[in-house]
Amino acid sequence: MSAILSIQDLTKTYAGGFTALKKINLEIQRGEIFALLGPNGAGKTTLINIICGIVNPTSGAAFVNGHNIVSEFRASRAIVGLVPQELPVDAFASVLKTVNYSRGLFGKSANPDYIEKLLRSLSLWDKKDARIIELSGGMKRRVLIAKALSHEPELLFLDEPTAGVDVELRQDMWNVVSSLKKDGVTVILTTHYIEEAEEMADRVGVINGGEIILVQEKARLMQELGRKQMTLNLIENLSEIPPGLEEYELELANHGAELVYTYSTNENRTGITALLGALQKAGVHFSDLTTSQSSLEEIFVDLVKRPA
Repeated sequence: MSAILSIQDLTKTYAGGFTALKKINLEIQRGEIFALLGPNGAGKTTLINIICGIVNPTSGAAFVNGHNIVSEFRASRAIVGLVPQELPVDAFASVLKTVNYSRGLFGKSANPDYIEKLLRSLSLWDKKDARIIELSGGMKRRVLIAKALSHEPELLFLDEPTAGVDVELRQDMWNVVSSLKKDGVTVILTTHYIEEAEEMADRVGVINGGEIILVQEKARLMQELGRKQMTLNLIENLSEIPPGLEEYELELANHGAELVYTYSTNENRTGITALLGALQKAGVHFSDLTTSQSSLEEIFVDLVKRPA
């Protein structure tokens, strides 16, 4: 799989001295869905804006399908679509005119069949003649998505595309993303709904303080950094952990009715067999047990809380 986006030592320092990005190195493979996660102010939007030509980098380089984003701006930008967080549209233009105009900006010839298919996929076809000012916030967000896809980009950035929108639009959005992936479009998304990244992404990158701190395949990330918990439903409540069980770092829960054991999913041995033997020896009996896997959100929170 070849890289459609290659970022090399990309740095952005603003006039006031604030460094928003610090030597970012990243490669995005053609056809993948890549989730870029990070807290507010981490540098996600700055990075996207640089690739899309909205902000100039201070140093370093980036290439979209081999085209330098600075010296070959027109060629690189024609390949990229962007769904921004804001709603920068002409309030008095119709939906259809807005989307067709965006397509024309990239030098694409008219394609009514494609535009109709696109608007239908976003539940906008019935609103094609409506003015933007007449639409709800969710519908305006749909128009932004249609604008970004109007010129049939190979690389699509979704910067918090479903922030503050209804569940129906969110579902429509991910249906469109799934369809785009089947068509070979590469998607890079930032989202506060980490369950969306967990559901959709092939790989996950975490940015914090302007630095990429981790890039990993989602499944491997959850395997290596995820934790499992085994919860034992006790027959008799406990007020404290019995002697002899200290090494297992157990926790009491539900007012002493449950015993929780946390273990790494990346260890060859979980220690469960030894724990069950120790519990029996300590006279602790249980009626049932359940296990749970840590979510991508929990892994993300742990990562960004780690000291630099």
